[in-house]
Amino acid sequence: MDIRLGNGYDVHAFEDGDHVILCGIKIPHSAKLKGHSDADVAMHAITDALYGAVAQGDIGRHFPPSDPQWKGAASDIFLKHAVALVRDMGFDISNIDCTIVCERPKIGPHAEAMQRQLADIMALDSSRISVKATTSERLGFTGREEGIASIATAALVKP
Repeated sequence: MDIRLGNGYDVHAFEDGDHVILCGIKIPHSAKLKGHSDADVAMHAITDALYGAVAQGDIGRHFPPSDPQWKGAASDIFLKHAVALVRDMGFDISNIDCTIVCERPKIGPHAEAMQRQLADIMALDSSRISVKATTSERLGFTGREEGIASIATAALVKP
């Protein structure tokens, strides 16, 4: 049996706007996340964790931000690509663990919807996906509410 673990980390700053997109869910907020795509920091971390587990680089390698076709793209495109690549290499996704680091918006009320959305995108049972949040106790850029960070771990198995 081949077992692989991958980690992903992403950060996006806030800019003027009225919502953020996290794990594919639109959440009302006093700002939006700045990025070349839809800036879904959590989905980007999960995508990079999958790529990392199979030693296939990161989102930027597969979807360069210098390529205008990805401007404003929905991040599920990236995640679906990573999932397909993992499966094409003969791996099953055992589980995903994602932590979102921010003071606001509050993630708890949306975590279940995020979990279901990710399960649908990855064709997994939602019991294999964890979405949770923490604050940074008002320290650093997330504590000053300048942006959001996310870290994710993916566990893959090949029988």
